[in-house]
Amino acid sequence: MKTEAVLFAGVAAFFAATAGIYGWFSAEPAGTAVLIVACVMASLVSFFLAVQYRRRGRRPQDRKDAEVAPSVGPVEFLPPDSPWPIIVATGFVIAALGVVFGLWLLLIGLGMLALGVLGMVLEHVGRQDSRESSADRPL
Repeated sequence: MKTEAVLFAGVAAFFAATAGIYGWFSAEPAGTAVLIVACVMASLVSFFLAVQYRRRGRRPQDRKDAEVAPSVGPVEFLPPDSPWPIIVATGFVIAALGVVFGLWLLLIGLGMLALGVLGMVLEHVGRQDSRESSADRPL
């Protein structure tokens, strides 16, 4: 992660220099503000990656003598096909149309949106974790 931290620090330095030059030669404060915000965001990512490197040390991907096996972790749960994202998207579209056409359509869209989000959140609530062994599960 040290390489990524240095990379994002370079991006932040580029945006800082660009913001300084742009702010000096132009009379537009909006462009300068956008470049400053981009510099702050790149600095934040660089700081996060540097802290993670300090806490965890070098990753197997950072070592030249590393094997593939140390970097392999457990396979996480990948959810199956779900209808809830389509319901969320439909609810959002109806709610957006409700802003234009009236409160009644907005309320229908917000209800559909809430139903879809609730369905997505609670879809896998009863799933057993695959890392638990059969001896750890209650009878």
